[in-house]
Amino acid sequence: MTTTTTTTAGAVPAWDPTTLQSRYDEVRAFTERLAAPLSPEDQTVQSMPDVSPTKWHRAHVTWFFETFVLADNEAGFAPFQDKYWFLFNSYYEGIGPRYSRPDRGLISRPGAHDVGLYRGNVDDRMRELLTTLDDGTLSKLAPTIELGFHHEQQHQELLLMDIKHVLSRNPLQPAYAGTPPAPSQPDALGWAEVDGGLVEVGHEGGGFCFDNELPRHEQWLRPFRIADRLVTNGEWLDFMADGGYRRHELWLSDGWAKIQTEGWAAPFYWTQVDGVWFEHTLHGTWPVNPGLPVSHVSFYEAEAYATWAGKRLPSEAEWEHAARTLPVTGNLANTTSWHPETAGAADGAGGLRQMFGDCWEWTSSAYHPYPGFRPPSGAIGEYNGKFMSNQMVLRGGCALTPAGHARASYRNFFPHQSRWALSGVRLADDGAAA
Repeated sequence: MTTTTTTTAGAVPAWDPTTLQSRYDEVRAFTERLAAPLSPEDQTVQSMPDVSPTKWHRAHVTWFFETFVLADNEAGFAPFQDKYWFLFNSYYEGIGPRYSRPDRGLISRPGAHDVGLYRGNVDDRMRELLTTLDDGTLSKLAPTIELGFHHEQQHQELLLMDIKHVLSRNPLQPAYAGTPPAPSQPDALGWAEVDGGLVEVGHEGGGFCFDNELPRHEQWLRPFRIADRLVTNGEWLDFMADGGYRRHELWLSDGWAKIQTEGWAAPFYWTQVDGVWFEHTLHGTWPVNPGLPVSHVSFYEAEAYATWAGKRLPSEAEWEHAARTLPVTGNLANTTSWHPETAGAADGAGGLRQMFGDCWEWTSSAYHPYPGFRPPSGAIGEYNGKFMSNQMVLRGGCALTPAGHARASYRNFFPHQSRWALSGVRLADDGAAA
């Protein structure tokens, strides 16, 4: 998994110290709220290389503020602990050496409590800094501090995805929080007709964005149709019953090789017991609910399903064009459902449902730079440009995405085979010729 941390490139609001500190406290407190149900032992486990321990996430986002804000702006700066710069660096080559990602679970010390002390120390220093900055310095630092907010929100989402996998490996089947929704059946799948033509893609300005959302540019689209909701578990069961995981003609060559090698026969968190399919969730492990969106499927699986259904995946430009005028509301982390929900009733007018929240939606688009993209200079600009290879774009956010973090232009990305992220499927089709 590659996190989507980049640098801000959009218009930044005129932050004042009080508002900036209030937002800082809000973001930092939500991370601790997410970690609160977890024991110190829970927070130490790394269940596979793609997963990071909860306490590592808590420490890394703290390291970000210490490294990119305090280091160059705090009078008499000294790191909280010298070794933390090595332990909690992620991918920043420009900062220096870092601890091996697959071995993060071996870091038994500092423990979860000591990570809390680190967070508290940096929080106190950040608050003190914000009260001493002159207007000019504050104006220069505000974009980096705001980037830190969005970086931490990304890790809040990752913290939940990662602990979901950690708890799935426990034979006691522990729950993180919440209760499952009542069983439901899929409703009818509808379609929205979308006009083509010369459209604009990318962040429009007027707020924060990551550099991979820029520059805004024109792109030609043919008319297309896009499904009004996500593919459901019930529809995925039909795909499986029709031999979906056994029919080579449905799969891209690399995908077919992957399912043969790894024995895929169902979505990532599904297991079959006495002929009944169960799904592991943050609520615990329960029988698969047919009416909920299918989740934790790879790009390869999404592509195979679309082929089986006689449809295709939307391109990222199509997805963004379809979503451009919609309010950014939905089943995001502020609902604390921690899992995709039913689409809700269709409006009868071809309106789109579930465009934001529930599941990140695979697109057919490779993660490449937009025309004219230039990564920022320095270590803080490393996260995007160097990952624009061997990844596919996902759109829309998921049930674990913090509120205020999703937007129509947001470009998430994962490798084709990734399944542990909360990813789902929305179908598309060609529209009538203009």
